[in-house]
Amino acid sequence: MSGIDNEGSTPSPTNTLVTALLTDMYQISMTYAHWKNDRADDESVFELFFRRNPFGGEYTIFAGLDECLKFMAHFKFTQSDVDYLKTIPSMKGCDDAFFDWLLQVDTSKVKVYAMRDGSVAFPRMPLLMVQGPLGIAQLLETTLLTLVNYPSLIATNASRMVLAATERREVSESLPAQCRQTPVCVEFGLRRAQGPDGGFSASKYAAMGGFVATSNVQAGKLLGLNVAGTHAHAFVQTYTGLEEVKGRTVTDNTEQGTGENVEILPKVLEYRHKLATDNPNFGTTNDGELAAFIAYAVAFPHNFLCLVDTYETLTSGLLNFVVVTLVLDDLGYVPKGIRLDSGDLAYLSLECAKCFASFAEKRPYFHNLSIVASNDINEDVLHALNKQDHAITVYGIGTNLVTCQAQPALGCVYKLVEVEGRPRMKLSQEIEKVLIPGRKKPYRLVGRDGRPIMDLLTGYDESEPQTNVRILCRHAFIERKRAAVTPSRVEALHVLVFDHGKVVPDANRNLDQARVAAAEELQRLRPDVRRYFNPTPYKIAVTDSLFHFLHELWQSETPVPELS
Repeated sequence: MSGIDNEGSTPSPTNTLVTALLTDMYQISMTYAHWKNDRADDESVFELFFRRNPFGGEYTIFAGLDECLKFMAHFKFTQSDVDYLKTIPSMKGCDDAFFDWLLQVDTSKVKVYAMRDGSVAFPRMPLLMVQGPLGIAQLLETTLLTLVNYPSLIATNASRMVLAATERREVSESLPAQCRQTPVCVEFGLRRAQGPDGGFSASKYAAMGGFVATSNVQAGKLLGLNVAGTHAHAFVQTYTGLEEVKGRTVTDNTEQGTGENVEILPKVLEYRHKLATDNPNFGTTNDGELAAFIAYAVAFPHNFLCLVDTYETLTSGLLNFVVVTLVLDDLGYVPKGIRLDSGDLAYLSLECAKCFASFAEKRPYFHNLSIVASNDINEDVLHALNKQDHAITVYGIGTNLVTCQAQPALGCVYKLVEVEGRPRMKLSQEIEKVLIPGRKKPYRLVGRDGRPIMDLLTGYDESEPQTNVRILCRHAFIERKRAAVTPSRVEALHVLVFDHGKVVPDANRNLDQARVAAAEELQRLRPDVRRYFNPTPYKIAVTDSLFHFLHELWQSETPVPELS
């Protein structure tokens, strides 16, 4: 039976570089050594997990399982792959039969249990558990890690930014309407991402973390994401004077209109002159900028959102935007808003909102205009903005999201925990790196209030924890740390997602389902666990039986030094 999905029900990996050859050299070397010593078919169990939550927080969003499943369903070495491996100096002495074996190897004997995409996860809890022949399970390691590490980091980073943007303090009713809107986040990171795949992955997994749109058009096409974007400073700089937009027209879109094309410049100048009687700044705005806004209105009357800080935000860009929107409103269009890309974002957004409020009594659309803020926004900036009044309704976040400025890697590992039914463990002088041996099952224990209490690892052959039954839960390594828990609900965290070469239908979540699940699971966490400052550590425990088994094996595996 071939591990390749011959029926075509599982798509190939999105990135064509994701093949059997996308691995570290030592995976090939180890696999050859296993094969040479007749160990390649030994039944093994590996666990993929991380040791520490990123960004100084206390949770992680698991992401990337969808691409892992595609990779495993289509796992195969081609003749070209094998021919190349034969040219590597360290492989030149290998038996030809090994290369023939590589051409035949597949995932037909592999089973994978995993959390689903969008799950909230915690350190040491296995994200994936891979069961299968030692040779093939070893070959999967590097690719599975690269398909999980960055996506999970991005999804977590995005979710933290969404929480920071939306968990605002109450604002006064006296402030403009925009101040009382709950901001949303849009991903703007393609140009700063680590290459095309980094950009695409960031768009995809930022959506899982709660971002509502992306600037990446290809991601929009392939993933069905909302695509957002207006214009840059370069568009405004293209125009130098109003003569460049003379004769440009917009179709009358009002119900009582005739559908005729209306020249827009004279009407804009009429409003500009009228408003200048009360505010002289309207009469001295930058003409090139005003021409650019008129040109953009001609092109996008239904989607008019302008970048207003090319020259001077409050005395030029904002006012030029206002006069053009008044004409668009007269012609039956609903303007969208503005973008701020520099300066004091809180102050500027408030001043813009106050300006809008002054027109809103006669022109209600001003209440609903978006105020988009960009300019090197990160999680710290979001929290700083929340400490003060602002009127930002949309955050455009790029560099610090897609590059994960605050932490560049998640640090997932892939460890052997069992071979031929024998539990295996890795020892270390660092407790954090000591491996909990043996095949295990992860559960989430939920309290009466519906919030998770802790995650619990059991031995694979232990019975499932029962609701309303007292469970002794222990810290894996510290004797005195233990607690009795009586859960109101027990949730199994693993499902079978891959079975003997085939993806299990509907076992994982699609992108929309994962996004909803991530948001719901985060809201279930206690606020002190998900908060930004000094979050409370979420508890991870093992059963009493697993605790004693771990420590007995630990003692038996630890060398006894000879002292003299």
